[in-house]
Amino acid sequence: MRMMLPLIAAILMANASFATALPPLREVKEIDDGLFAVAVADQIRKECPSISARMFRALSYINALENRARDLGYSEEEIKAYVESKAEKARMRARGEAYLKANGVSYAAPETFCALGKSEIAKATRIGQLLRAK
Repeated sequence: MRMMLPLIAAILMANASFATALPPLREVKEIDDGLFAVAVADQIRKECPSISARMFRALSYINALENRARDLGYSEEEIKAYVESKAEKARMRARGEAYLKANGVSYAAPETFCALGKSEIAKATRIGQLLRAK
């Protein structure tokens, strides 16, 4: 029986570590949605000549997202892998394109980017907080 106690303790500890495994960063809503806002704001400022980025605010926000991911237990390697992943970039791009389209934006009409940007700024959304009308 004494031989069984260490084995049982080891099994319980192994199960506990599996139970506390972190989900992929793409499934952490606050991180994924934060990066989504940065991506959409960046696209708006690139396409609309009358809107610019609040660069200091954007960089501070990205830094805060990275710190939050670390606070949640993600390693630098996990964060870097998520941010640099081609698959994640493609997923985020598709999500952004769908958002733009749902909000009446067309690449053929740059003024639609400006209209969305001004709307986001007026509503003080996360996207709008990263932008500034010139």
